[in-house]
Amino acid sequence: MRRHIEPTPIHLISKFSLCLALLGVSLTGCNSNSGSSEGQTVNLNGAGSTFVYPVMSRWTSTFSAAHSNIRINYQSIGSGGGVEQVRNGTVDFGASDAPLSDDQLKGMKPVIQIPESAGPVCITYSLPGLDKPIQLSSDAIAGILLGKITSWRDPVLVADNPGVTLPNTKIVVAHRTDGSGTTNAFTTYLAAVSPEWQQKVGKGNAVSWPVGIGGKGSEGVTGIVRQSPGAIGYVELTFAQQNKLPVAAVKNLAGKYVLPGTSSTTAAIAAFTDQLSQDPRISIVNPPASAPDAYPISTLTFLIIPKDGPDMAKRTALKTFIQYVITDGQAAAAALNYAPLPDGVKSYDRQQLQQMTAGGQPVP
Repeated sequence: MRRHIEPTPIHLISKFSLCLALLGVSLTGCNSNSGSSEGQTVNLNGAGSTFVYPVMSRWTSTFSAAHSNIRINYQSIGSGGGVEQVRNGTVDFGASDAPLSDDQLKGMKPVIQIPESAGPVCITYSLPGLDKPIQLSSDAIAGILLGKITSWRDPVLVADNPGVTLPNTKIVVAHRTDGSGTTNAFTTYLAAVSPEWQQKVGKGNAVSWPVGIGGKGSEGVTGIVRQSPGAIGYVELTFAQQNKLPVAAVKNLAGKYVLPGTSSTTAAIAAFTDQLSQDPRISIVNPPASAPDAYPISTLTFLIIPKDGPDMAKRTALKTFIQYVITDGQAAAAALNYAPLPDGVKSYDRQQLQQMTAGGQPVP
């Protein structure tokens, strides 16, 4: 016997269909790729400069705390390594203390170079017993690095430090072994103040050092200086402070011995304001005598960013992070001995960021 099946009332069918429709809209919304980084975890990878590592750590932790869906991993491997990883497409951004030249840019996919802060390359040393910072002229620094000045009681050093009893200790030079923007800034200074250095060694991310012991990264240089009485090396100021190492006051073109710091780096930037507004890649070492408070071994540091990328969510997150770095992040930079960017450079940065694209489409 056939069973009689009552037809489903039309109003129940309508409700069921409406529920399915709403469910479909909900699922579609969850799975859509709208290009926004909200609601999904975005991982950004960067690598490069050890010089910028202290403030980069602060930036990434502060930014990620306010953007819980964006995670930023930065590897402090040296400027040369960071540029190479950008070239190979293995990171989302690099950091370098030396901007890429036009010749270097020819061999890469298009990139954007964003100055993000400035800082002093300080000269640190191990001379137990001295109760005030040692003073160094450009002749003294170049002589030490060329291997011509080998004792802390050399007449050139004695002349730089009147009234100070310097130890009769052998000088041990510590330098970087990796490709480094810090090395680039330091050797650019040496080339500017010493014709002999310019002729024999030159400048760059890596050079053939006449004398000394090599260490990897700023960490390696500070390690050598800490362990070697009489040692001298060049590092970012925060590395010296964290390792409780003294830093030298360096004589500038105004004849004044100036300690590295935020204000003296800002003075160096101010001496090149007009040039920086046209091209922030220019060197700011050895400022003119018209800047008496400027520290003579200062450098801008740069973010190297591929102009285009395939993932809109990642590119949007990266642009948001960089906008934070060049605005609110500047206060954190100042607290860690980096000089904040002048308004003209920040304006340049904002214009450059507008070139960022994802799959050829502008990044909002």
